[in-house]
Amino acid sequence: MKSDVIKITNHGEGFEKALNETQKAAAYEELSVKETLQIELLTEEILSTAMIVSGDMEASFWLECEGKKVKLYMTTSSFLDKKKRQQLINASTTRKNEAANSFLGKIRDTIEQALAYEPDGDPIPTDVECDIIGREIQDTEWDEIECSILRKVADDVKVFIRGDRVFMTVSKDFA
Repeated sequence: MKSDVIKITNHGEGFEKALNETQKAAAYEELSVKETLQIELLTEEILSTAMIVSGDMEASFWLECEGKKVKLYMTTSSFLDKKKRQQLINASTTRKNEAANSFLGKIRDTIEQALAYEPDGDPIPTDVECDIIGREIQDTEWDEIECSILRKVADDVKVFIRGDRVFMTVSKDFA
């Protein structure tokens, strides 16, 4: 069974519709309450991860179920800087870009990494920044809770990045 494809934006549009679609699919496949909650959690986390990392976005989300096997899919276009690109890849189970699995894919991925722009950052190192009086200290590290939840609850998380296209797949088997 394949659900409807839901359009999601970083302004929250489609988010509730995606959760409703997840609940419908879980009911159709007769998943238990606990299993349904896990799939809802995975839906929330895959969409949150994409919104946090890719900023302004319009994504497509859908899920496919075969009995007790559920796969969540999300695809979007986003220009990723080196840091955001690495954060998305770190969300995957293997911590690798799945689009770079062939020889030519690895070459392409290496070139794309080299061409990715560096995020604008503070030229003052963090350890020196703490010593400067009157300077407000900010935590610049991205909150990786979403990635941690994805990796712990899901059986497999795959991230494919090719050019400006990002494709995520989250699998969970309740069998």
